[in-house]
Order: sequence, then C-alpha cells, then structure tokens
Amino acid sequence: MAKVKTAFFCQNCGNQYAKWQGQCNACKAWNTIVEELIQKPEKGDWKSPTSVEKRTTTPLHINDIDTSKEPRLDTFDAEFNRVLGGGIVAGSLILLGGEPGIGKSTLLLQVALKLPYKTLYVSGEESQKQIKMRAERINSDKTHCYILTETKTQNIFKQIEALDPDIVVIDSIQTLHSDYIESSSGSISQIKQCTTELIKFAKETATPVLLIGHITKDGTIAGPKILEHMVDTVLQFEGDRNHVFRILRAHKNRFGSTNELGIYEMQGSGLREVSNPSEVLISQKDEELSGNAIAATLEGLRPLMIEVQALVSTAVYGTPQRSTTGFHAKRLNMLLAVLEKRAGFRLGAKDVFLNITGGITVDDPAIDLAVVAAILSSNEDVPLQKNICFAAEVGLSGEIRPVQRVEQRILEAEKLGFSSIFVSKFNKISLKPAGIKIMLVSKIEDVVDFIV
Repeated sequence: MAKVKTAFFCQNCGNQYAKWQGQCNACKAWNTIVEELIQKPEKGDWKSPTSVEKRTTTPLHINDIDTSKEPRLDTFDAEFNRVLGGGIVAGSLILLGGEPGIGKSTLLLQVALKLPYKTLYVSGEESQKQIKMRAERINSDKTHCYILTETKTQNIFKQIEALDPDIVVIDSIQTLHSDYIESSSGSISQIKQCTTELIKFAKETATPVLLIGHITKDGTIAGPKILEHMVDTVLQFEGDRNHVFRILRAHKNRFGSTNELGIYEMQGSGLREVSNPSEVLISQKDEELSGNAIAATLEGLRPLMIEVQALVSTAVYGTPQRSTTGFHAKRLNMLLAVLEKRAGFRLGAKDVFLNITGGITVDDPAIDLAVVAAILSSNEDVPLQKNICFAAEVGLSGEIRPVQRVEQRILEAEKLGFSSIFVSKFNKISLKPAGIKIMLVSKIEDVVDFIV
C-alpha cells in the first residue's frame, strides 16, 4: 500500500511546511496552518491526463509575434466591457470575487446568456434546474449557453472537448477538485491544481475562462494569494445587499486599466446597467439642506458627479469624533487642520462626520474642495446652491491646486445642468462652455468668502 503523503499549508497565504506550527513565517498569521493530503500530480495535459504530448517551442523576435488576429470578444454588456478594457481577451483567465449573495453568479450568467458565442456555464453549487429558474428571470430568448453541473476537472475537460465552447464560466473555483490531489475541495492544494489546469487549457486553446471566487471575512479572495497572481484579471463585485446598486472594479488587469468602474442596479429581472451613474449618486431633495456639496470626480475615463455630505456638531463626549464613509479618514483630518490654520475655523472641539453617497469609495484628490465646502456649509448651517459643484485639490498651505482632465469634468457638470463649477485658477482651460460658469479660485479663503 502506498504511503499517504501529507503536508501543512497556511490557509491565508498558501505557504507550505513540513510540520505544524502556530504562526506562519510568511504572513505572520496565527492558527492558519492545517494538514492536507497531497499527491504528486501525474504529468499530463488537460486533454490526456495519462500522456503528455511532447512539443517544443522556439523563441520568436518580439516584432515577429502577430497579435492582430486576437480581437477582444464583445460581452454586449457596456459596464463589463468598460471594466475589462474593451472586452474579453482570448485565452485569458478572469477571476470575479464578492460577498455571498451580492450577485456574482447572476452577473456571469447574465453575461453568458447575452454572448453570441457558444458558452459553457459550469456550476458546482447549483443544479441545472436552479440555474434555469434564474435564467428565466433574466428573460433572455436567443442564447448559446450550455449548463453543466460538475466539480471534477477531468470530467469538465471531457465535456469541453465534446462541446468545443468559445467561453467557459466556472462557478466556483473553490468547488472544483482534481484527481491528481487527494485533499478536499476548496483546500490550498486543490485550488492551485485546478487553476493550473484551467490556465493550461485557456492558453493552449485561446479559450477565455471566467472564474467565480469566494471571499474570506476580511474581503479577500479565499485561497492562497498566488491564485490572484496566476489569473490575468481580478474583478471585485461590491455593494450592500440592503441597497440595489452594485459596483464592479478591477483590482488587477493585464489587458487594461484598473481605474475603471462599472455600476449595476439589482432588479428582479437581473442586473441593469447604469449608463449615467451621476444621476444615481446625487440624491433628489425637495429643499436645500446644509452640509451637501457636489464634486466632479473621475473613475478611469468616466466622469462622475458625486454628492459629499458633512455633519459638524458640538462634541457631546469628551474627545471629538472624526468619522468617514467612502473617504480617507487621514485626508479628512488634514483638511480640517487646513481649515483651522488657514481659514480660522475652530473645529477642534467639534464632531465631524463625512459621507460619500451611493456607497462608493473615492480616492480622487479633486473632491477635496467639495469636502471643505460641505464641512463649512454644515458648520455655518448655510445651504449651498443646488446648481454649483467643485473640482479642485486643497494643499496644506490652503492653496487650491489644479487637477487632471478638468475640461472633461466641466463638460459632465454642464451636461447635468450645473450653472457654476469651482476649479483652480492654475488649471489651463481652453474650453469656453456657454451653459456653465467657471469660477477660478486660488486659495481657500476665496471659497470661504463665497460660502459664508
């Protein structure tokens, strides 16, 4: 009888050890090392596990490599295409992560039903009848999608050979297992082995593979960190299950930018693409309220108008509170220090709460001026005009700094009906729009005089 081989793996980072220990030397996490059964994988490719085809590759000069015959595959989903950089690249591996119930399976099933290519949707979590019920809610008539419920990779590759699909969707990578590894599904060894087999299949056949991945309680993709290094694109599906809006971001993309953003609205018939997110992110109010300011920001190539809400009140408890949602807390502290030092506002003994509406997180420094305006509006209890917005960075000395692609922000504000936009005096603006007034400011005192 063959001896059973075991090894110890860290469930957090995937590092391997010969014996158990309490702390992982690589990621310094405690009590994450578990014992798993292992077996050296037999040499074989995805087509024939028992025999490997002997082939050699020769180096090519980089100018001789032809990429013109590899166009991107259109997913017929404008938001999905935007985040991917224009479509799906042939032979790529795309990993989609997100919280349970956020809509990962719905999103990829909806994409699979829209595709005009032959698509194989492999599910290890739901039956074919369950997937059919979800597909009926999406109401897609013309489709080239085939459903397979299987978890063993060897059986999946047999069906792929018989069907010859153009795109493969796996739901999810944690449910797959390979005969080459003795450990259970979802373990470090199985995830690495199954992903390796899928990568080999995708690269040799130029067939794109879309993977759904579970996440841990910390919000990271479950399994070893090497999983994210192996795939070509890592997408994150975010949002609050109590709200209808979902945000698709790219954390890694070998074929495009990671700054793009896709917004969906969850409905009973599936996910609806939000083509104009500015109208969604700005709340509708019957009367003017203090503490609200509109900022013109950019997510990748997409201009967005977002609403910044601030609440300044006297500190009831001893230490003043500084709380932010969707904005960096340390940057808020910096802006408060600038207001106190340069503009003379005594905010050290007051609570300050800041919120970016719509549930999105913004890193663009161009919203600094809108944050300052919202704080001053709340502090003085003076509402800002509805038809003004802001697009500028605030420096430590109180100067208003220019931001990139300000003309694109101005055009977006004009399109949504804003009459004035505050930008830095040092921005080079050749645009002369007729429907919006450009207010040039150079220091924070100019904005204070306007608001107060």
